[in-house]
Amino acid sequence: MRIEDQRESDNIEDRRDLGPARMGRGGLSIATILLALVASYFTGLNPLTVLNLLTGVQNMAETMAPSAPSESGPVGAPQDQLGKFASVVLADTETTWRDLLGSRYQDPRMVLFTGAVQSACGTTSSAVGPFYCPNDHRVYLDLAFFDEMAHRLGAAGDFAQAYVIAHEIGHHVQNLLGVAEKVHRLQRQVSEVERNALSVRMELQADCYAGIWGHHAKRERNLIEPGDFEEGLRAAAAIGDDRLQKMSRGHVQPESWTHGSSEQRMTWLRRGLESGDPSVCNTFETNRL
Repeated sequence: MRIEDQRESDNIEDRRDLGPARMGRGGLSIATILLALVASYFTGLNPLTVLNLLTGVQNMAETMAPSAPSESGPVGAPQDQLGKFASVVLADTETTWRDLLGSRYQDPRMVLFTGAVQSACGTTSSAVGPFYCPNDHRVYLDLAFFDEMAHRLGAAGDFAQAYVIAHEIGHHVQNLLGVAEKVHRLQRQVSEVERNALSVRMELQADCYAGIWGHHAKRERNLIEPGDFEEGLRAAAAIGDDRLQKMSRGHVQPESWTHGSSEQRMTWLRRGLESGDPSVCNTFETNRL
């Protein structure tokens, strides 16, 4: 990606120096926590379940000390290369969605943290992966997640990383448009299998919205280099529920999917990349995902 001399977002808080994770009596290694982070984020499994399977630890909360916001207000912008990259991607998503949604779009904030973090959705460890909290309109990201994507899943590259950020911004768009509220209301009324199916549609729409951003970043601002989109599609394939289940369990259980198969994730990301039109991302009115 061509990010040199691009605008950085003002809507970013770097909390990484405020409260790194502590090791508790269970002696969890950083590698184990990061592995749980990836498995939990892309399979929908409870991160505590993943950690119990890996280490026998019974309570993740006892081992983590969340980073907290400064009492004086938001923490300043990141100064390191990867933090600045995240800031540039965030800024470009702002440009895209402001143009597409006009006054309906409200900029989210991004919080960079290490180990665990306090949000309006509660205290959350890195094991859940990057997440969006609708209660405070913030995306929370531990940048160590990108190392796990590259080294354990083969999803390397700057556009693969940007895809993750743009996907979380996609959840913010869903929140602003009222989609998230409707889906969460439906999920409270149906079975677990049906809840999972609704979650898949939510996640695939966020993938499509990530593609919408990529389309405009290429066409209007020339941020995309040859091979970037292919890199993103490889990342989408690498994190499909079917592939991750096959790797971790040796078999696939479609009824337990929460994010979609490799093919589905590639399909909806590609749809956004090729179209640039958010109307093509309605995953809730199609019988074929």
